[in-house]
Amino acid sequence: MKAIEVDVFGLVQGVGFRWFAQRTAQQHNIVGWVSNQTDGSVKIQAQGSQSDLIDFLSMLEKGPGCYSRVDKVITTNIPLFETNDFAIRG
Repeated sequence: MKAIEVDVFGLVQGVGFRWFAQRTAQQHNIVGWVSNQTDGSVKIQAQGSQSDLIDFLSMLEKGPGCYSRVDKVITTNIPLFETNDFAIRG
């Protein structure tokens, strides 16, 4: 198991990105949360197996579709945390 924090920059608010992240996390056995940030980015804390996280990040880099645009993804390793689902926050 591994935990990461992900900051996603671009056109990622108001385009269904948080719901896309939640659905994608559930499809890849990822737990954690996603939240809009005041600077227009999206922050994600995600935990899962190394291979599931790689697949999850690959999908995040593409985004949910034609209305979104992902310009940059910054990933940082963080300590493991306690949760059993993937939530949408603020």
